[in-house]
Amino acid sequence: MQVAIDRQASGLKPHLSLVSLFEALLDPIAFSGSLLAVAALHGVAGDPAYVVLAVTVFLLAQPSPMRIDSGLRALYRGSWVKALMVFSGLALAGLATGYGKAYDSRVLLGWFILGPLASALLRHAAHALTPLVMARAGYFRHAVIVGASPAGLAVADRIERSRSTGKRLLGFFDDRQPERHARGGIECLGRIRELADYVHSHAVDVIYIALPMSNQPRILQLLDELRDTTVSIYFVPDLFMTDLIQARMDDLGGVPVVAVCETPFTGLNAVVKQAFDFVAAAMILVLISPLMVAIAIAVKATSAGPVLFRQHRYGLDGERILVYKFRSMTVCENGDRITQAQANDRRVTPLGAFLRRSSLDELPQFINVLQGRMSIVGPRPHAVAHNETYRKLIKGYMVRHKVRPGITGWAQVNGCRGETETLDKMKRRIDYDLEYLRHWSFGLDLRIILRTVGLMHKDPNAY
Repeated sequence: MQVAIDRQASGLKPHLSLVSLFEALLDPIAFSGSLLAVAALHGVAGDPAYVVLAVTVFLLAQPSPMRIDSGLRALYRGSWVKALMVFSGLALAGLATGYGKAYDSRVLLGWFILGPLASALLRHAAHALTPLVMARAGYFRHAVIVGASPAGLAVADRIERSRSTGKRLLGFFDDRQPERHARGGIECLGRIRELADYVHSHAVDVIYIALPMSNQPRILQLLDELRDTTVSIYFVPDLFMTDLIQARMDDLGGVPVVAVCETPFTGLNAVVKQAFDFVAAAMILVLISPLMVAIAIAVKATSAGPVLFRQHRYGLDGERILVYKFRSMTVCENGDRITQAQANDRRVTPLGAFLRRSSLDELPQFINVLQGRMSIVGPRPHAVAHNETYRKLIKGYMVRHKVRPGITGWAQVNGCRGETETLDKMKRRIDYDLEYLRHWSFGLDLRIILRTVGLMHKDPNAY
């Protein structure tokens, strides 16, 4: 994250580069173009219904642009995730409006196959050709970095590794005179006081100031010295080298602010997450309702007590919510002292042991999802008593409550399920939860769901 001060602009303004344009348009072109291509093969490309559908697809595929400089595996995975989002959105719209019947099923089936393939091929081509085209056209900017700090080294590494940034690194300015070989041949161009003279005598387009925030007077002096140049200046605060959650720039009525701990579910991400949760939970409950009735009858018939176990847990923003499960024990603990289930726990009923091993006891939580209390994927909610204990022992514990708790989560599919009899086990679970918040994507949610299904019959930590 950088705070940009462009001397050719009047304030903080986004920079739309050629690469950004590619990223924004490749998927819309791939999906709408492949639809029209399949329609043309069936002789209906000129039909107004397919033209309208192609325009709709173009708009649906626009959000969340891909990154050309990502690895090919990530680019291919992104093609299928984008395809799933577009196809799901159209399917829901077709069911809701009834317009789905207006389209030939052969055209749609062919497009479902060709669309992701076209997206993957265009992404591959862009990944390979964009750096070559940029170099051929001379589309690059010369950059220097002020400060060989960890933040400065991270910027240098990014420029070197990313072929599509459109920048070439000339070197560092640093008062500590870092050795030339320390950064694999990146030159130390001089001391910081020599920067202004260098900019005036060389073709420098971009400066990254990566000095510690404690050097504020020196940073202000640098900005003053560069006032009569047209160079673009970016400040890379060293706070971004710490362990932050969803760090990004934001705008508060024209005042730039920096988010250092925020939920990933804002704006379009929030809409996608909640829409998927609601639709998927509703469909799943319809499909599993006979199974849930059978389990309820079995629980009631095999042991005394209620069918559902209700327990207070922390939800979004630390608010208390009531979470449902099929009762699997002979007790219903919901107080200030709760003992976690252990291997061979005598409180677990024979039927409860099966339900817990197969995760069937969690099925009523899809009702919690419909209520808006939970999500299908997210950090697992803990009992209130456990929260109050561990929030005092584990740094960052409560940050996991910046999102809705989930029926399954990143920690659970990575072996962090079951009893946390030691502090290290709980800390490992929290580390995975925070990693999920840092790197959330719709594709990650789908991966967690698929891995959860695979673990339902063979998770050794389910008891």
